[in-house]
Amino acid sequence: MSTDTPKLQLIGLKKRLNNRQVLDGVDLDVAPGQSVVIIGGSGVGKSVTLKCALGLMKPDAGEVRVDGVHVERLKPRARAEQMRKFGMLFQGAALFDSLTIWENIAFRLLYADHTPRAEAKARAIEAMRKVRLAPEFADLRPVELSGGMQKRAGLARAIIAKPDILFFDEPTTGLDPITADAINDLIVDMVKDLGCSAVSITHDMASARKIADEIAMLYGGKIIWRGRPSEIDASGNAFVDQFVSGRAEGPIQAIV
Repeated sequence: MSTDTPKLQLIGLKKRLNNRQVLDGVDLDVAPGQSVVIIGGSGVGKSVTLKCALGLMKPDAGEVRVDGVHVERLKPRARAEQMRKFGMLFQGAALFDSLTIWENIAFRLLYADHTPRAEAKARAIEAMRKVRLAPEFADLRPVELSGGMQKRAGLARAIIAKPDILFFDEPTTGLDPITADAINDLIVDMVKDLGCSAVSITHDMASARKIADEIAMLYGGKIIWRGRPSEIDASGNAFVDQFVSGRAEGPIQAIV
């Protein structure tokens, strides 16, 4: 096992929402260059875990460490600098309807880094090429693109500042199987190209198997299993086995 300081560490994260203990001691570490996928059913706390890691939500207890630094203890300016290490592909791409595709992709450059528009557009088009989105779409609006193309634009936005850690929130939701597989291939390529770490959340097992170096299952507010994709079918964990096979019968009770 690597002795390097983890790029990201979640230590004993707890979070209670609406009188329900959503996270109850989540421990997770992500090594430099490693892709970890968190799986689990709807409502188990995958998105809450991601929001805590991103600093969008403050945990009730526990620590979020980036490169060994406890982020919550930093002063605002230093904390903001740590957050700049992150890139995010939101579920549904979350593009701004009022902006062109290139302006969406270059949003951080334009509004946070104050990059001149000509330079920002050039970098946006470069990012578009990396995710195999043709430059001629740069001046279109999101409504003029298909769902798969919007995902590519969202991925271009996530990588444009060359982050140390990429986060993916249900990257294949709403896509047909062929488009979903193409997005999975892009994610693998982008993580390898940037040499960054990645944390993804999904309930799509095909996606998890393809993009993960390791898969971690969240249930009952904790990580209950972690291992390589090749190990998950023989996990020996009844919760994992039920989820992977998609059976209604088992220890996990469906929410209807």
